[in-house]
Amino acid sequence: MKKTLFLFTAITMIQLGAFTLSAQEKTESTALYSKIDTYLTAGTNNGFSGVITVVKNGEIIINKGYGEANKNTKTLNGPNTIFDIGSNTKQFTATAILKLVELGKLKLTDPLSTFFNNLPIDKQSITIHQLLTHSAGFLDALAHDFTEISQKDFFEQLFTSTLLSMPGEKYSYSNTGYSILGRVIELTSGQSYEAFLNKHLFTPAGMLQTGYLLPKWNTKQMAHGYNRNIIETESTITRYQETGDVNWHLKGNGGINSTQNDMLLWYKALKTNIILTPESFKKLTTPHVLSPKGTYSYGYGWGIRTTKANTLRISHNGSNGTFSHTIIWYPKEDTYIVYATNANSSKVEGIASVVAKIILDESYVPEPIKNNVYFFTVDYIRQHSTDKSKKLLTLLQENYADDLRNGGLINSIGNLLIGRLNENLDWALELFKINVQQYPEDGNLWDSLGDGYKANNLNKDAIKSYEKAIELGYKDSQKKLTELIKN
Repeated sequence: MKKTLFLFTAITMIQLGAFTLSAQEKTESTALYSKIDTYLTAGTNNGFSGVITVVKNGEIIINKGYGEANKNTKTLNGPNTIFDIGSNTKQFTATAILKLVELGKLKLTDPLSTFFNNLPIDKQSITIHQLLTHSAGFLDALAHDFTEISQKDFFEQLFTSTLLSMPGEKYSYSNTGYSILGRVIELTSGQSYEAFLNKHLFTPAGMLQTGYLLPKWNTKQMAHGYNRNIIETESTITRYQETGDVNWHLKGNGGINSTQNDMLLWYKALKTNIILTPESFKKLTTPHVLSPKGTYSYGYGWGIRTTKANTLRISHNGSNGTFSHTIIWYPKEDTYIVYATNANSSKVEGIASVVAKIILDESYVPEPIKNNVYFFTVDYIRQHSTDKSKKLLTLLQENYADDLRNGGLINSIGNLLIGRLNENLDWALELFKINVQQYPEDGNLWDSLGDGYKANNLNKDAIKSYEKAIELGYKDSQKKLTELIKN
């Protein structure tokens, strides 16, 4: 494993044109590696699972995996583990559009009416630039990523939907807008979206393990997902292969898979203008539209902001709830960070920003990575009987007080046990009981208690709980109550 990691790292360093380092630079690099590695290695004890890559001044500081890509096969994460990169797909879409501009196939000022027939009047003048900058006014999404829909139905529904704002009026993040761009790429190039990216972006960059369906995937390297380190799913590539396609809820805006080593090659291709001219790259990373809160601007597929130290920060992230992927690039400092996890939670989603602070601030000491509350609770439940519920509540109050502001957390974990996990049903009931004791006027929690009783085949108690929920104004319990009385 160590030899393989060294080989991949060495090859990538050659491809990136690593600099010759002075003794001082080597010492600094070693110190940075140690800080980052110590921080993430300690995190694996609290469920951290992922990969981190850092390049500084042309040198790979670290390119390493932590935790497991597949718990069943005990396959470890590493630089060639294949992760879903989520909305970081958008920078590929934006780059492809600029490549088409370079090829003379379209202009950024082109309106949608150039590419689509019979558009409603309010959509006809929307420009490519507005789609790239999330200022076209389209809604974020029509449905979930894997909801089946035909190309015809997707675009009919989207083009007949109500715009959130007038085109060009303001920034509003829109996945559907990037799906439209994906279709524009197809209509303009005469190729499928993925085929165009593969020919004009990935192949020139040497990226052989990036895409949806076209790569000859190394199946042993495909990471399984572990939502909050609990709920296991297969690689999203497996889902694409099962249907033989990627539907438009994802295509163009998310769902591409890649590896750390391929994302290093992507960095090199952008930095050395292998794919885009310097003029096009500038357009890609120019702040075009300000976000509503004014905290950052949006370029084309990249978020752009100026740090407190007056440094330009180019970044983007993507997540489907299970996989999370972040890229942070400081051009002036020549620092590039790529982070991916296959066990996403709120406790690990921001790790790339923590690593950035470690690199930019020598005095910065990060807080240890903490178990997410779902994993902590479910792990406790799996090891203890329900007579230890008071002890669990005490531990949660001591360690996760911010997550316990209302009954939502306990309710979610109980529903997780009787739903996705289908285990420890007695514990689910115990959690629901605790919740109604603490929040006796919440009809939703009484409804969940009814679900807990029903899951444990205690139908009389379930009926009483549903009745109480209805009494407190929670009308959704009525259907459950009617069905339970019928049976």
